[in-house]
Amino acid sequence: MIPEFFNYEFIRFALAASLLSSITAGIIGTYVVTRRMVFITGGITHASFGGLGLGFFLGINPLIGAALFGVASGIGVEYLSRFRKIREDSVIAMMWSFGMAIGIIFISLAPGYAPNLMSYLFGNILSVSTGDILIMSILMVLVLALFIPFFRLIQYLTFDEEFAQTSRVPVSLFKYLLAGLVALTAVVYIRVAGIILVLSLLTIPQNIALLFSNNLKKIMFLSIGIGFLGSLLGLIFSYAGNIPSGASIIFCLVLLYLVASAGKGILSSRKTAHQHS
Repeated sequence: MIPEFFNYEFIRFALAASLLSSITAGIIGTYVVTRRMVFITGGITHASFGGLGLGFFLGINPLIGAALFGVASGIGVEYLSRFRKIREDSVIAMMWSFGMAIGIIFISLAPGYAPNLMSYLFGNILSVSTGDILIMSILMVLVLALFIPFFRLIQYLTFDEEFAQTSRVPVSLFKYLLAGLVALTAVVYIRVAGIILVLSLLTIPQNIALLFSNNLKKIMFLSIGIGFLGSLLGLIFSYAGNIPSGASIIFCLVLLYLVASAGKGILSSRKTAHQHS
């Protein structure tokens, strides 16, 4: 079954998308998890639903509208919580509900038949096209272009923002840039896993990596490998069981987390028992 699995072109496209997404999400997701921005990312992802609706209404690519809404939401959260002294969770909740409401309104007003939203809610990596691969590649390059030369600054920003501000670097600018990249990553992942499952792909590999390391760079590399492994296993599971690919990927990632967590617990118990003996 495995050799036959790799013979299909759409499977090879899905694997390429999984690799690109694992690299991007492994890096961005580490920033999200270590800065405890998971709820923010959830708000951005759901707010982008408004952009999907706008795209359908205007007759353009829905993901373009989602990207615009997502980036605007990410920057808006940073701005309102920083300069308008509004509680961050309140801003996120408002954007979350506003985006979903706007999306539903525009979709209901769109001419013709109502679009099938299942692919955007739950994703379908098996339908990834050459254009999607190109977009994912561009996003990956953007993420690497920011994180590689400015890794030390981002590390300070992640763990000690006050120290970063004393180093005379444009901390606010980097926070806005990172918020925009988080939003773009979430939108691109809508194609891979859908709005409902995108948070899991940005957080589960990182939480697995955190079981074994507290080093930011190691967490990123481990997250990339774990994310791709979970995607590969999910695609095989989806192919074998004829079930949705996005849900299969998340299911496999959760299983990997449970196995890793159990393994870490066993190792810790043995180490404690050895020290006592």
